[in-house]
Amino acid sequence: MITGTTKLIAHLGYPTESFKAPLIYNPYFDANGIDAVVVPMGCKPQDYPSFLKLVFRLSNIHGALITMPHKIATMSLLDEASTSAKVAGSCNAVRLDHNGRLIGDMFDGEGFVRGVLRNGREVAGASVLIVGAGGVGSAIAASLAKAGVRRLSIFDPDDATMTGLRDRLRQYYPNVEIAVGSADPSGHDIVVNATPLGMKKGDPLPMDVSRIAPSTFVGEVVMKEEITPFLQAARARGCAFQVGTDMLFEQIPAYLEFFDFPTTTAENLRKIAKLT
Repeated sequence: MITGTTKLIAHLGYPTESFKAPLIYNPYFDANGIDAVVVPMGCKPQDYPSFLKLVFRLSNIHGALITMPHKIATMSLLDEASTSAKVAGSCNAVRLDHNGRLIGDMFDGEGFVRGVLRNGREVAGASVLIVGAGGVGSAIAASLAKAGVRRLSIFDPDDATMTGLRDRLRQYYPNVEIAVGSADPSGHDIVVNATPLGMKKGDPLPMDVSRIAPSTFVGEVVMKEEITPFLQAARARGCAFQVGTDMLFEQIPAYLEFFDFPTTTAENLRKIAKLT
């Protein structure tokens, strides 16, 4: 039940038809007696800068979830951004501080790292390959660096995107060894597909799976199907792996903490979500 005391979480993006967050957050709020609601709000890019400022002038606004195509544009509208958001160059969560300032963070990578840790893999000291240096790849790289990886290898066909991420990582995490330009997965403890490859039938694999050691942990970000062709190939190699939706569910507890709501586990969220 939405009342005059309900805290609003704006889910900002365009278009809204594919939004999944309300189907996860709202059942959780309802099950736990939390007087809050996530509301999809379709906002076109040309209207977004002014609308973000206006929505945070509502007396009952509590925060905002930011999705495509606004994650990058949000960065210039914040009063303060986390290091993870600065390295990623994008933001997917905004709240007001006690002084009315807009505070932004990025949790895509946090969700990925929490999933790896939940699967029993060490992140601190690990050597990691990330193929894809766009929004999600940059966010994963930022959170892995924050978690203490020893080495990050990054590959993206767009040289400017790849080197830009490298430079931001070196600025904020100078102790992490950064290498760019190769998608060779051999010699890495963790490898990540952070590209859209796997969304369409017939897509090539993001890397040469035959060069992945069976002891390597494999992560996927594509959510179109649980076991993508990349994960099928990695599983055939004997690799442990993490499916794309793990990143989605694992980041929500971090969001809840950011918004000062009671938190929970990814397992509990999977049980109560209304995605199907």
